[in-house]
This record gives sequence, structure tokens and C-alpha cells, in this order.
Amino acid sequence: MLQVKNIACRYGDSTVVEDVSFHVNPGDICSLLGPSGCGKTTILRAIAGFQPLQEGRILLGEQCLSEPGHQLAPEQRHIGMVFQDYALFPHLNVADNICFGLKQISGKERRDRLERLLALVRLEGVEKRYPHELSGGQQQRIALARALAPNPRLLLMDEPFSNLDAELRKKLSLEVRDILKELGISAVLVTHDQQEAFAFSDHVGLLYHGQLQQWDTPFNLYHEPANRTVADFIGEGCFLPGLIGTEPNTVNTELGALIGNRAYPWESGTPVDVLLRPDDIVLSDIGGLQASVEKKVFSGSATLYSLTLPTGSRVEALLPSHCDFQVGDRLNISTDLEHLIAFKREQ
Repeated sequence: MLQVKNIACRYGDSTVVEDVSFHVNPGDICSLLGPSGCGKTTILRAIAGFQPLQEGRILLGEQCLSEPGHQLAPEQRHIGMVFQDYALFPHLNVADNICFGLKQISGKERRDRLERLLALVRLEGVEKRYPHELSGGQQQRIALARALAPNPRLLLMDEPFSNLDAELRKKLSLEVRDILKELGISAVLVTHDQQEAFAFSDHVGLLYHGQLQQWDTPFNLYHEPANRTVADFIGEGCFLPGLIGTEPNTVNTELGALIGNRAYPWESGTPVDVLLRPDDIVLSDIGGLQASVEKKVFSGSATLYSLTLPTGSRVEALLPSHCDFQVGDRLNISTDLEHLIAFKREQ
């Protein structure tokens, strides 16, 4: 559906995006994830036609949308866009906002499409109201309906849920995902929220300093990070020092010999850092290593504990909330690993 090939975007002498490539399949929902200033919105603007390319190409199907020296006008791209601030017209009512891009079709067809879209976003009966009379969640639904009205081939969303409170944000993002899946529309979301990207997307691309670090499923980004930048940014966890063992799939650490699902190319004794996620650490009834509770964060069904090991190294453990340990308590821990991720230690 969408191909982004080795694109670069610059503002004057400043390179914002460099050598970024990814593709979106028909019906897939994808996210560009990363910290502020990493180039996410610039890529979205380039796909929409608001930002020229200095290198590379963007194609929608077989049609070239952008390349150096060529930029198809935004209104000719058959792409819908939902903005962070909704960008509804305050002087138009809901019906006129949704139908703004439908002036070329007949009145009956326009009314039929309006009714269908209002039902789709579950806002029947509000078509005569104005944006200021609606809640934030309702305004976002209207912005979505307006973007979907011309039957776009692709939908772009620039942090569309960031102005909503946490609970509504989570609920609405899942509702929008269901709507897009029902319609079979491909979409690209820009967000800095990992949980939102994971829950919303089939594939996620992590951007850092204008470069795409990894384009993968949420599962693989979390469990199989391509490099240390991805491992640092995605999820929670700590790096534990270790040494490659006599077998290339074994790392010797303070928590014992960790056996992984891959063979590393480094010699035995090579210093490495092992990524341990909070769900890799488990309580040990027999044996294990004694750790001290340094901090705890209660989240309802689970508690995240920061634990200090005898050498001073730190790990995190996500335990059921009925395991109510206090700061200063000592507990025995071990590991339960399916994915052993190690990076050669930088000198």
C-alpha cells in the first residue's frame, strides 16, 4: 500500500530525517514511535505532501507521491489526515465539518455517507451541533469521520489522542483501531506513547535522531530489540553485566548462567550487558540470589519492584500485587528467560 524508500528531509542545513525506509501493507495499522524531535511528524508530513524530500521516494501503490523535484499536491493523494488539535472548523456544524470534502458528490449521496459515518463513530443525532458544544472525545470522533468521508486509501494520524485524559485515550484508540479494521483502511499513527503504539498497531517503527532503528511487530520490538537504543527505549528493564560463557548461547552473570535462544559471535569471556525485563525476574523458593527492595510502584494488578543485588547492580521485577514486599525487605530471586538479549559492552 505505502512504500517509503530511503527518504531524507532537511530544514536548511539541518537534517531531520535520514535514510528512512519502511512499508505498510493493505489493511495494516502502523505507528511511528519515538521521543520529541526525532522526526516522526516530519515523515508524516512528507507522506501527506506538506514536506518535500531531499532524497528517496514515497509511493502509494504504484503511484509516486514524492521524490526530489516532484511533489504531488496533498489533495491529489487520496490520503486522509487527523491532526493533534482536531482542526475542526469552529463556524461549521458537525454535518458540514464531516462533509467538507464531499462537495463533488450529490446531495443524497452526501447525506447517506454522513449518516453512515455518524453511525460508525457512534455520534448519531449531533450533526447540528458545533465543535465547541462537544467533548474532546466527540471532537476527535468527528475529526476521524471527516478524514474518512472521502474514502481515503490511507489515513495519517498525528498524535490524535494526546489531548484526552488517560482512560478516554485508551478507550478511543481501541475504538478507532476497530473502525479502521472494519473498513480495511491502512493507517500510520505518530505517537510518543509506547503503550498506545503497541495496543494500536500491527507494526511499529522506532525513530531516534531522525533514523529508523527498527520496524517490527510490537512483540519483536519488546523481546527482540535490534540494538541497544531500541532496548533502552522500549519497555522497562535493566542491563546486568555478564561474560559470554564457554557455549556461545550462555552468559554468566551474578544471577547465574543464563542460557538463551541464540548463539552470540563473541569469544568466551567477552564482557556483555544482558537485558532483563521485569517479567524475566521471578521469586525463588529454593536457592536463587538474595536481593533488597529499593523502590516499589503499585499499579493495581501488579507491583513493579526495583531490586538491588549484592554487587550493587539493579534489576526490576513485576510481581502480582498480593506479593506485598516493603522497601528494605530481602527476597530470593532467579530468572525465567525465553529471550536472552545481550549487547557487547562498550569500553
